[in-house]
Amino acid sequence: MSLEQVRALQAAGDDAGALLALEGLDPAAHQRSQAAALALALGRPRLAAAWAGGTDAPLQAAALLRTGEREAVLELLSKQPETARVALLRARALGTLESAELARTLARQEGDSPALIAAATLLGELLLPRDPRAALLALAEGLKVSEVMREETDALLLAVLSAVQARVGGVGKAARTAQKALERSLPRSPARVIALLVLGRGQEAEAERLGGELASDLQMFLNVQPE
Repeated sequence: MSLEQVRALQAAGDDAGALLALEGLDPAAHQRSQAAALALALGRPRLAAAWAGGTDAPLQAAALLRTGEREAVLELLSKQPETARVALLRARALGTLESAELARTLARQEGDSPALIAAATLLGELLLPRDPRAALLALAEGLKVSEVMREETDALLLAVLSAVQARVGGVGKAARTAQKALERSLPRSPARVIALLVLGRGQEAEAERLGGELASDLQMFLNVQPE
């Protein structure tokens, strides 16, 4: 089985087939980073971390974040140059407003739009428990960047936005936003888990979390569940 075949199965919507093919994949050294990215997209972070090890530290860190291995992420990133994307991964591991704000500042300075959207999303997650309206303002920057880029809004940003909307009283709007996030999210992804939680479909959310090897104590899950 080749990477191209796995990608073709995923593109065709054959999730079960893509997962089965992924498990049988034995990527060559020069393909390990690509295979790791595909594994992460398919909701197999442990496999992604194993394949990215020694070849792509940021990708390995992104995979480890999903499984909740924060200390390992911080150790891994300590040897990386300070860029917006590295700062963003570190901020997710630390879970502090200060680190998220630093990642946002670096993303602005570097003109890295995807990193800026991700930083705005993280700030929305972190601000939600203490100040939902401030979270809404943080997310608005991510929405604006998406609009300027003329791209579909990121599924995770939409999922977090729906949780914020649920807290500030827009229950109907929250459900519509969560449904849109659900439609755009990948199976077993954090975005899908959050969207399902906001929609009140807790059992499905837990099945997606377990299927995606996602840690139960991830800050995003603790913060975005509506009251």
